[in-house]
Amino acid sequence: MSTRTPMRSPSTDPTTTGLSIRSLRTFFLATFGLSWGVGVLYVFFSEPLDGVFGPMGYTNPIFIFMVYSPGIVGVLLVWRHEGLAGVARFFRRFALVRMSPAWWLVLLVGMPAVFYAGAAITGSLTDPFPFQPWSAVVPALLAMLFIGPIEELGWRGVALPLLQRRLAPLWSSLLLGLVITIWHTPSFLLSGTKQSAWEFWPFFLGVIAISVILTPMFNAARGSLLVAFLFHAQMNNPVWPDAQPWDMWLFVAVAVVVVVVNRRTMLDTGSAATAILTPAVPDGVVRAPAM
Repeated sequence: MSTRTPMRSPSTDPTTTGLSIRSLRTFFLATFGLSWGVGVLYVFFSEPLDGVFGPMGYTNPIFIFMVYSPGIVGVLLVWRHEGLAGVARFFRRFALVRMSPAWWLVLLVGMPAVFYAGAAITGSLTDPFPFQPWSAVVPALLAMLFIGPIEELGWRGVALPLLQRRLAPLWSSLLLGLVITIWHTPSFLLSGTKQSAWEFWPFFLGVIAISVILTPMFNAARGSLLVAFLFHAQMNNPVWPDAQPWDMWLFVAVAVVVVVVNRRTMLDTGSAATAILTPAVPDGVVRAPAM
């Protein structure tokens, strides 16, 4: 899975201008302020808000807004520094689809396999399918695709490329994973969220491990937002069996293997995806981003 692809220095790469490493503080402060601020308001006004939006849960508009906060802040920062044309080039990172078959196998088969292995350990592998009738899974899958993955517009869309301009991919992924874990902490305090029923420390270490697993995959795809979205969707897929807390412990083990196998690129800043925007192209010219 480990392949080293030379990348241009951020100082000479026109796709890395505008947003800088200093923008990270703005991104993190705005993300935490927006999402945690709304969470505090909910705590103080939960009864009237529940009366309007229903109980706290994965599809509650307040919860969705909190989840969207990293993505909202990330896109607004790109807009502020790069304008609407920059936002368009930012979203073109969804067109970055080239990645080695080995990584696609990890993404599409390996990640679900972790949940099934964890379920086998916890004894939940034979639990009945949670959606009856089967058609009820469709809205759950839509929520999986359009709620949680929006976070990645901020985490992997902005924060990770900026971190990798200063730090090697391993340290960038560990730091970002720690930030994301802390950001999720209030979910353990809000009844109605999935996290409120989970053990904290397996989740804490598991989210950091997941960040480590995604980083070399993200870099192999040259900073693909599509890969980040699909990875996040796999983590939230309601079809996979409930495997808490063993799925998190298994992700920690997988992360160790990923780092060992990809140790050269994980410690090499030259192999990291640092661009926020895809390369600009002349009007009327359609060109796939460089791979």
